[in-house]
Amino acid sequence: MLITHNISLARTVKITWKTDLILLVSCVAAHLFDQWVISKQFRMPAMIPTVLGSALAFFIGFNNNQAYARWWEARQIWGSLVNNSRSWARSLLGYTSAEANHERLLHEMQKRMIRRHIGFLYALKAMLRNEPVQEYKKYLSDAEVAPVEQHSNKHNAILGLQTDDLELLYQKGWIDGFKFMEINALLTDFCNDMGKSERIKNTIFPTTYNYFTRLFIWVFSLLITIVVSEETGIWSVLLGFIVGFVFHTTHTIGMSLLNPFESLAAGVPINQITRTIEINLLEMLGETNLPPPVKAINNEYVL
Repeated sequence: MLITHNISLARTVKITWKTDLILLVSCVAAHLFDQWVISKQFRMPAMIPTVLGSALAFFIGFNNNQAYARWWEARQIWGSLVNNSRSWARSLLGYTSAEANHERLLHEMQKRMIRRHIGFLYALKAMLRNEPVQEYKKYLSDAEVAPVEQHSNKHNAILGLQTDDLELLYQKGWIDGFKFMEINALLTDFCNDMGKSERIKNTIFPTTYNYFTRLFIWVFSLLITIVVSEETGIWSVLLGFIVGFVFHTTHTIGMSLLNPFESLAAGVPINQITRTIEINLLEMLGETNLPPPVKAINNEYVL
């Protein structure tokens, strides 16, 4: 996620330079084609790029709105995970109690369930980022890693272990029925947020929108160059390039939000969010050996 308020032109060019180069060459070709062919046959009506530009602006606006909606939903999901994760640890520590001779065992279960939740978050993050699933293992016992590894959906398998331990707390009488229902509702919320994240990742934005928008931008840029060429000559190349650059960059910014869980500067910073939850929960357990917070890259964005 971008955290800087100022984006340098150099960074924009770094992202779009390939498209910019092709656009510049295309505008030169359009100008030469107009000078050698079109201008000798007829005069290109200015109405054509005007109408096309208006329609294209609405089309890009729709695409960008839909892309932002996906990004914002993803951010809301992980914001919910932050809040519910803290509630999970606080509820386990505050709502459970046992006799004096069982306090040590209860503390071990509390610690195991809270640490296991951190493992759940790392497993979910790894799936969303298409990363090797390894980091979650340090928060599970050796006996738990083996059965989880047998599942293709490892984060869901971890929730199954949480359900088993929560039921054990209830059977032992270390938590009453109402508090059990509240904590179980948090597990349901985790499952819902997990499913929503998977839906966003696995639902591909219609390819036709992206393809035809790019195609129409190229056509529009060439038509602008041809129409302006009849009045400005070689300067039409620069004018066509500027118009095309604006439309291409606007479209690229929107499309960068389509996959909010990817390791992109504009994506949702699930590395940072997961680490924040990890630190918070370990502090609630009283641990002092904490991992460092995720730092911004070049003071521009966090992943």
